Amino acid sequence: MRAALHLHRHRLSRITPCLYLSDSVAASSAQLLAANHITTIINVSREMASVPHPGVQYLHVPVADTPTAPISACFNSVSNLIRSVGERGGRTLLHCAAGVSRSATVCIAYLMKHHVMSLLSAHAWVRSCRPIIRPNNGFWQQLICYEYELFGVNSVRMVHSPFGMIPDIYEREARMVTF
Repeated sequence: MRAALHLHRHRLSRITPCLYLSDSVAASSAQLLAANHITTIINVSREMASVPHPGVQYLHVPVADTPTAPISACFNSVSNLIRSVGERGGRTLLHCAAGVSRSATVCIAYLMKHHVMSLLSAHAWVRSCRPIIRPNNGFWQQLICYEYELFGVNSVRMVHSPFGMIPDIYEREARMVTF
């Protein structure tokens, strides 16, 4: 995990032709933003200030990285903004502090809503693009509810583990750690 974190920190991870995911360091790099033609930045954190860049639209969505933070309150509005930016030929960069939990959660919600992907497929796709993602368990619960709201079914469920409730996709990993 440490090697993967090192490889993916401080860079933009391309999720779709119009959506990128990163940490706050990469989001503040004028060189990276210009090289990737970023036109909109969405900061999904409480603690990170947005660094203004000329010609770049900003949206700050203050969300704490805690399981009880109501991140689902922004799923529809942020997903719709990402889609709108893409339809105009722009590119959006979603970021939080590390590009692991909050921004990854919103990215997954966008893929479910506008690319009609199941939660399981959206998570797998985002993880293939940025292997360090790991939404916290409270965000997983909100994504599971959102998937049901969108499609009336769930592809991921929360299960009991020695670490408390976790998404079933991490069940095998949790068993390996307990042995």
